[in-house]
Amino acid sequence: MGLQCGIVGLPNVGKSTIFKAITSAPAEAANYPFCTIEPNLGIVAVPDKRLQKIADLVGPEKTIPAIVEFLDIAGLVKGASKGEGLGNQFLGHIRSVGAIVHVVRCFEDNDIIHVHGKVNPADDIETINIELALADLESVQKKLNGLDKLFKSQDKQVQTKAKIAQPVLQNLVKVLEQGKAARTMPMDKDEREAIADLQLITMKKILYACNVDEETIFKDNEHVQKVRDIAQKDGAKVVKICGKIESEISTLDTEAEKKEFLDSLGIEESGLSQLITAGYELLDLRTYFTAGKKEVRAWTFHAGAKAPEAAGVIHSDFEKGFIRAEVYHCDDLFNLGTEVKVKEAGKFRVEGKEYVVKDGDVMHFRFNV
Repeated sequence: MGLQCGIVGLPNVGKSTIFKAITSAPAEAANYPFCTIEPNLGIVAVPDKRLQKIADLVGPEKTIPAIVEFLDIAGLVKGASKGEGLGNQFLGHIRSVGAIVHVVRCFEDNDIIHVHGKVNPADDIETINIELALADLESVQKKLNGLDKLFKSQDKQVQTKAKIAQPVLQNLVKVLEQGKAARTMPMDKDEREAIADLQLITMKKILYACNVDEETIFKDNEHVQKVRDIAQKDGAKVVKICGKIESEISTLDTEAEKKEFLDSLGIEESGLSQLITAGYELLDLRTYFTAGKKEVRAWTFHAGAKAPEAAGVIHSDFEKGFIRAEVYHCDDLFNLGTEVKVKEAGKFRVEGKEYVVKDGDVMHFRFNV
């Protein structure tokens, strides 16, 4: 699974404005469709209060957060799967990401043109979903048509994989022809692996980001409620974000100024912080920490990773020469105050190669290359 969240949506829903606020990267924002022609990549720090709490207790020279990548992909339109707008190019970019953040316009503003002439989140979401499903349908049909060659292969593994893939692809055609996402079709592990090479867009996890006005931050409007209803059926999460507010926050220089601004509005956490955290989780990413006097650092790993794989995030030599991991959980540090006290309390453990790393673990690796 990729480590990027792709930001998609119709033109003029506020994608590039939100992207700029997240990353402070120079994604052009303008009041006309297709102002974003090349995808913009932004690398952002993941908000994590645990990191600073560890740093406060350890007193390191520097503190380094975990990161997540966002790819701003230009607006899709009806017919994108057939090359309308700059469809084929953008659909290709979406295939490369690990998960999708679908920005939906949930505010009224006569000064900002809507590509369909009116604000209707349900229609907007359907337009995007149908185009993505049609793009996947083309890929599935092409794969299905090429199976005959694989059935004749001398390689038994290739034949077996093709036999597993055939009924899956046939069922996917039926699902995608209805404009439904591939992820709505039940599949076991072998079936998923049989079609993994297609990188189907509609297999990816999705998060809906409602771009709202200032008032709707505190209470859902009818547009947000429509998105929530759709997301519930899709098993997806919803984050509310006000592009206008986030743009103002992004111009402030210090965290203290940003907090003061949020406090003045009565907002505890910015929509962008929520979006970044949700995107991180959407990619099935987790965090462990290393803690010492030189630095306290958050490291990203995939949920379910074992200790050697997590060690390899720091350096490949750590994974190759892994001996053991010395581990305790950050909650134990918060409760007891120091690593010495964690050890005295018997919370400091030595784990081997089969240890499944937990979110929030503080780890020291022993290796030999």
